[in-house]
Amino acid sequence: MTPSEFPYDLTLTPDLWFMRVKALDGNFVRTKIQAFLDEDLPEGDATTLSTIDESTQSTAHVLAADPMVFAGAQVLPHIFTDACTVSLKVQDGDKVEAGTVLAELKGPAQELLARERVMLNLIQRLCGIATLTRKYADLPAPPGFKILDTRKTTPGLRIFEKYAVAVGGGYNHRLDLSSVVMIKDNHLVAAGGIAQALHKVSTHWARDLFIELEVDNLEQLAEALLIGGVHAYLLDNMSPETIREAVQMVRSQPGGEQIFLEASGGMTYETLPDYLWTGVNGISIGGLTTRAQNVDIKLEFIA
Repeated sequence: MTPSEFPYDLTLTPDLWFMRVKALDGNFVRTKIQAFLDEDLPEGDATTLSTIDESTQSTAHVLAADPMVFAGAQVLPHIFTDACTVSLKVQDGDKVEAGTVLAELKGPAQELLARERVMLNLIQRLCGIATLTRKYADLPAPPGFKILDTRKTTPGLRIFEKYAVAVGGGYNHRLDLSSVVMIKDNHLVAAGGIAQALHKVSTHWARDLFIELEVDNLEQLAEALLIGGVHAYLLDNMSPETIREAVQMVRSQPGGEQIFLEASGGMTYETLPDYLWTGVNGISIGGLTTRAQNVDIKLEFIA
């Protein structure tokens, strides 16, 4: 299907809370990096301190050993102290080939060696997520469509990993449990059903937050539409055909084009094309973070 044949204009639907975290707070990054260094260097780098003079200055290249999408411009400069110079050779979102110099580092050899592994572990992870996300984001989709991440992130690395998704061309769903009221199946069981859950939300302090409701079938969707007050629906584990029916139910409602429709549930890169043109505004994929493989990046001393 081409955009001209597509029956819905997804650009009419507000972005609501969906965002792209592309700018990281420097103080946040440095605090996180320090925690990683404390873990790896509890009493210093014994090997480096034993073999390298404190006065030794070196130059090293951060090299891409795999083709990748680079994500790390907001991170790399904060891994080293002011005694080191970090010269980035690529920008976030750049597609690079194996052998590309990503950055040049100059400074005390002791510091470059002691922080090498923390730097590589983190940047390899972020570039792996950005690379996989770009693969999904490059699939042909209607204008306004969004590839979304989830909260399936590594504890302690969430903001970094969501940053990598954004760099790769995806969108960040919710950053944390405080950001959005997202009522899922277990909430419905504990609350006593859709009507009870939505009533409690409407009388709670969270009424000022956006509300998303997960539905597993068209009956649940119909019940929720009668009640109203929902800004977004998560259509969970539905077939493409059922999703098309759900989209028609929502879009035929007054103001239905203002409601964000998200599909999710076990979709893979191979099956995703079956869902892209169903009319949903976005598809959330936990695999952007859970299935991403670290890419190979090396640090090579050249002087």
